[in-house]
Amino acid sequence: MRGNVIIIGSGIAALQLAKKLSRNLHVIVFTKSTLTVSNSYLAQGGIAVALSDSDNAEKHYHDTMEAGRYHNNSATVAMMTKEAPELIKELINEGCPFDRNENGEIKLGLEGAHSEKRIIHGGGDATGKTVIDFLQTQINHVTVMENMTVYELIISENRCVGVKVKGLDGHTIQAYAEHIVIATGGLGQIYSFTSSAETVTGDGLALAYRAGAELSDMEFVQFHPTLISANGKGVGLASEAVRGEGAKLVTEEGTYLMEGFHPYKDLSPRHVVSQEIYKALKEGHTVYLDISTIDNFVKKFPTVASICIEHGIDLASGRIPVVPGCHFLMGGIRTDLNAQTTIPGLYAIGEAACTGVHGANRLASNSLLEGLYFGNRLADFINENSAQMKKPERWLSEVKAAPPKRALPDIELLKSTMMERTGIARTKENLEKQLDFLKSFAAPQWVKADLEDLSIEELNEVFMLICSWLVTKAALKRTESRGGHLRLDYPNEDAGWEKRQIIQQLKGDRIEQSEITPAAGTILSGRYR
Repeated sequence: MRGNVIIIGSGIAALQLAKKLSRNLHVIVFTKSTLTVSNSYLAQGGIAVALSDSDNAEKHYHDTMEAGRYHNNSATVAMMTKEAPELIKELINEGCPFDRNENGEIKLGLEGAHSEKRIIHGGGDATGKTVIDFLQTQINHVTVMENMTVYELIISENRCVGVKVKGLDGHTIQAYAEHIVIATGGLGQIYSFTSSAETVTGDGLALAYRAGAELSDMEFVQFHPTLISANGKGVGLASEAVRGEGAKLVTEEGTYLMEGFHPYKDLSPRHVVSQEIYKALKEGHTVYLDISTIDNFVKKFPTVASICIEHGIDLASGRIPVVPGCHFLMGGIRTDLNAQTTIPGLYAIGEAACTGVHGANRLASNSLLEGLYFGNRLADFINENSAQMKKPERWLSEVKAAPPKRALPDIELLKSTMMERTGIARTKENLEKQLDFLKSFAAPQWVKADLEDLSIEELNEVFMLICSWLVTKAALKRTESRGGHLRLDYPNEDAGWEKRQIIQQLKGDRIEQSEITPAAGTILSGRYR
């Protein structure tokens, strides 16, 4: 099977890319489940974009940098925030049904760490569904293959030339293209509490690492403060927009949790709120979202309301029990401004990529924007360069070692130990204990193992094991607290770590200070430089 472009994944970044690619290109999308099973589709929050008269790209830039604790790549942030309005206006003009106010204008909301109302939504708290449903109508020219798990990247002469794919029945195929794009999302399912779709098991990250690509910033994992809690589990997300409408975090006694956190209080950056809730939970408290001041809650937040009703939470009480859970990976596969990885022919976009946009902690509602922005940017690059790409003469893949004979870990045990030891609050002792646990299941050996005969369930476990190992290793190496990475034994930010990235690759890990250079011809204002 051959095409011009293979896209692995079906979230907002993948579909934006597919939509924007030339109709002259044969584009194949492999998705692990169906087109509507992704973190993008589940996204309740909106898209951050400076559209109002009181707002501008520079304010959006500064909010993004502040939330990311200045670990961000400033040039990349400046480009995305500057170009965001035109990108979103294009979607609006094409008919994407974003929410509007009584005057017919695009409605703008407020979310955590934003200095202005700049969040656009669709369907109230169903923005991801709204945009994905719209993008699906725009990709009739694309070949979509559902329920297909990509388990290996084919590397020939140091170039990525194709993929190995397994169907639900165990049948395998090989597919080849000049451009292979990873858009598989993050790794949320390695944690016991997560807002991620069940399919988000770190596949693309593990695929790229096994192929020899560089990964960076894997220690920076964002925990969303407000997963809805029922029967000891996180059962869905209570969007940050709920706090944007006035909800407050309180304990069972009614103590206001974020009173002293000025100026944003409940809308402080996510890592700040998550860490405060975590502290209260560790002290034996139950934490609630007090929604009693929000009129017409069910109408404004139908998705949140339906989750609560489904799990027996009484909305009439005015309180929703919440816990923090894994929500987003700021790190990932290292890319340049055109989404190119360190392996020729291989690209990464969306949450799977580390573009430098998010730094140490993602600003609310910048994730859908990033997917749209880099999907668009990569499409431009491929459309301009596809004819010039040299096709490899040989299609040979690296020979892998036999799989380790040790059993894979129980998934629930893996998830609970990651939450406890490599979760919201970390220490050297716990991280080393987790590394030993992961090594006992041969995590490093699985990196070079032949996965050909594994079932899809086993493949998921291997990818989760590899990603858990990568996150834990990076978290142990960064001896400071910054953004989503909290070390109780190193509780403060260290200026010596600012903008220093932990790079992980098969040939060896390293730490380097790096700033991606803007593309030629990019115009940035003086304050962005």
